[in-house]
Amino acid sequence: MRPAGWNTLSEDLQLALSREALRRAAETLAEHAEILAREMEDGALLDRGGPDALRLFAAVVRSTNRDAFGEVGHA
Repeated sequence: MRPAGWNTLSEDLQLALSREALRRAAETLAEHAEILAREMEDGALLDRGGPDALRLFAAVVRSTNRDAFGEVGHA
């Protein structure tokens, strides 16, 4: 059986799936920023004041994601 095409999904389901994809993308960005910060702190990457900036970026991404989209299934 083939999966349903995007256009055959209801608008509500398309919106929910899109929001979840954006949430996951934002979390991935935040996680990568945290990894880079740790690498700088451990000396694996040249530190030019980056760890604190990366952590701030991660916090902003997470906060913006929560405020803008909320969690799927928690209207």
